[in-house]
Amino acid sequence: MIKLDHVTKAYNNSHVKALDDVCLEINEGEFVFIVGDSGAGKSTIFKLLTKELEPSEGEIYIAGQPLSKVRHRRVPALRRQIGVVFQDFRLLEDRNVYDNIAFAQRAISVPASQIKKNVTEMLTLCGISEKYRFLPKQLSGGEQQRVAVARALVNQPKILLADEPTGNLDAENARAIMDLLERINERGTTVVVVTHNQEVVRSMKKRVINIKKGVIVNDIPEGGRLA
Repeated sequence: MIKLDHVTKAYNNSHVKALDDVCLEINEGEFVFIVGDSGAGKSTIFKLLTKELEPSEGEIYIAGQPLSKVRHRRVPALRRQIGVVFQDFRLLEDRNVYDNIAFAQRAISVPASQIKKNVTEMLTLCGISEKYRFLPKQLSGGEQQRVAVARALVNQPKILLADEPTGNLDAENARAIMDLLERINERGTTVVVVTHNQEVVRSMKKRVINIKKGVIVNDIPEGGRLA
């Protein structure tokens, strides 16, 4: 599903490499954590997968497709295969919950009747059906992140990338969001979570890829024991 083949990324022709000859494969249907300290290279991987950045060397594949061959006009179609959730939610503050989720569907011209069906399904899945008329500022942090997850999923992507999805949440809401991501994974979506929250990682017992200074230092399989 996701493959990094000897990927190196250096910024501005710097000798300092954000990623250094990284080889990584994530299979369809996996739930994977990518962990590491600030500056380790986690965010670089995230941006490479969404084609915000290009590798300096090597190739990245999504569902067998080399990203280097994806032309600029096809990038939006690629990104529809990948749902993205951010730490800071990035909701539209002047639109209610329903319209925040529907926005992703309207952007690709889904018929109104289908939008209603899809958004309703996402509201139910994410446990926010009763909040559909609320504005983001009327919601708790946990509720806002649920809206962000629903928006990321409404176009039925094959992959869900989450960048520090619990970073702005307390322990209870963090656990609730991770439980939601686990349910989404059980429905068949490949889930990749970038985080530094070791408590969450230990509690989930999923595959963990640890990056340090742009290099994968260990890859612990699901159910394995963290150091």
